[in-house]
Amino acid sequence: MFGTIFLWLILVSFFLSRTILHYRNLVLGEDQGNLSSVLEKILRKNDATEEEINKMMKRIEVLEKEKVFYVRKVGLVRFNPFSDTGGSHSFALAFLDGQDNGIVISSLHSRDQTRIYSKPVKLGKPANYEFSKEEEEAIKKAQKS
Repeated sequence: MFGTIFLWLILVSFFLSRTILHYRNLVLGEDQGNLSSVLEKILRKNDATEEEINKMMKRIEVLEKEKVFYVRKVGLVRFNPFSDTGGSHSFALAFLDGQDNGIVISSLHSRDQTRIYSKPVKLGKPANYEFSKEEEEAIKKAQKS
């Protein structure tokens, strides 16, 4: 009988000491050393964190709306426009946003010179100028990317 009571007291003492140690670890570093001040501090941090998350979510919404207007698609085609030059040193490079608006830059390379042209793109179509077949191919590549 006394052995059972003694064992029970040891077990209860063990759990009580673990609980006290856990409580002391919770309030460690607090001036008042009570659990309510620790909980208040945690709640204040939680409120500040929620406020920061709400600010970030609003910023993400703005970025989601604006991302349509960023360069998102790029297409490159290299070609040889002249039979008297060697290699494909000329190119057509298309930069498009989410609505297929942007610009096509073309470079025509010959032995003596290199010329660079740019043409606007509206909704994947020519805005003011006709596109060459290489420029159209660069736009199609950009739209697929």
